[in-house]
Amino acid sequence: MTLASIPSPTQGVWELGPLPIRAYALCIVAGIVAACVLTERRWVARGGAPGDVLDIAVWAVPFGIIGGRIYHVITSPGPYFGEGGHPLRAFAIWEGGLGIWGAIALGGVGAWIACRRRGIPLPAFADAVAPGLLIAQAIGRLGNWFNNELYGGRTDLPWALKIYEWSGGRAALGPDGHPIVLGYFHPTFLYELLWDLAAAAFVIWADRRFRLGHGRAFALYVAAYCFGRLWIELLRTDPATHFFGVRINVFTAIVVGLLAVAYFVAMRGRPREVITRGADQAAGETGDAAAPVPAAPAEDAGTTSAREDGHRPRDPD
Repeated sequence: MTLASIPSPTQGVWELGPLPIRAYALCIVAGIVAACVLTERRWVARGGAPGDVLDIAVWAVPFGIIGGRIYHVITSPGPYFGEGGHPLRAFAIWEGGLGIWGAIALGGVGAWIACRRRGIPLPAFADAVAPGLLIAQAIGRLGNWFNNELYGGRTDLPWALKIYEWSGGRAALGPDGHPIVLGYFHPTFLYELLWDLAAAAFVIWADRRFRLGHGRAFALYVAAYCFGRLWIELLRTDPATHFFGVRINVFTAIVVGLLAVAYFVAMRGRPREVITRGADQAAGETGDAAAPVPAAPAEDAGTTSAREDGHRPRDPD
């Protein structure tokens, strides 16, 4: 018998006239906004121009959503192409189902296109956005809570998550008119949410302490996330594609995490890039080569050079 538990919402969709308002979508949007706000602060502190983040997000976000959906559909094809599946539901992103691996991969392509257009080095921007992505992922996990999904095995721990039988965006009702309770499970959505927040704080601390550059803060984000996702994935019991009896996301977390660690080590010892606001940006927007802007000499090999205006960038928060 479970004496204490975490409640789950009994509704994840609200109708505003003919328009359905979905909690999952609202959480995704809130995560994107939070990531943009934090990234803007970090990017400007590094010497980047205000407004760069929004311009890049216009490219990266749609690419990321498409990539996340493609990964989800490929790795969980049953509901769409299996027996009794509905192929057109593969396009129903609002029902939930975005794979972070695909979102980061294709979102990175969108960011690369935007950075190239503005003359911004992608590794430098990736370092600025890294903790913001973790914050966005944490907020996005609240959407899984509203949808009563992504939980682990049964448990009677005090933080067990009450899960309802779900139908059409809300809890199904029993003959007595009350929501049907499926049971009490490990709240893996909450485990990942808390891990993401802790990892974001860790990346921010490490970036400030060691002045990471050349994509190392981003690599640290990927490695930290993969480590957490590995043990959380092993707790999950929701339907998933298996490879050799193991959830495919376990293999993805191991491979991607090791690649991130290898990149982090390979880039060690390199000073943080110098971000200039004028010439490089103009070159990216016009497509013409602009005259180089000389940077002031660095104080030492491990610090960033001064910007053209003579002020050193603040350490990002």
